[in-house]
Amino acid sequence: MNNEIRMNVSPVFRKENEKSIYVLFEDLPKKAEILLPEPGRDIRCMSNTGFSDDEIKELMEYVANDRDNITAIAGKVTPLKAFLGQEQGV
Repeated sequence: MNNEIRMNVSPVFRKENEKSIYVLFEDLPKKAEILLPEPGRDIRCMSNTGFSDDEIKELMEYVANDRDNITAIAGKVTPLKAFLGQEQGV
């Protein structure tokens, strides 16, 4: 797996009273979307194009281990700035 994988983090969103965050990884042409739910819930791969099963496992472990940082970044993301493609949360 390339060391230059791009990671994008969604704002925190609420669905059915559960807070979650989407984390998108890109190593073009490969893409994967990981769902980071509230603590106590399972992290899930929602979509994958091109990453191997082992790579997905590594990405999910990364998300699990960096949960606090990813959550902090997601808390700073505003939907309008994200829509406009402006850098934020870093």
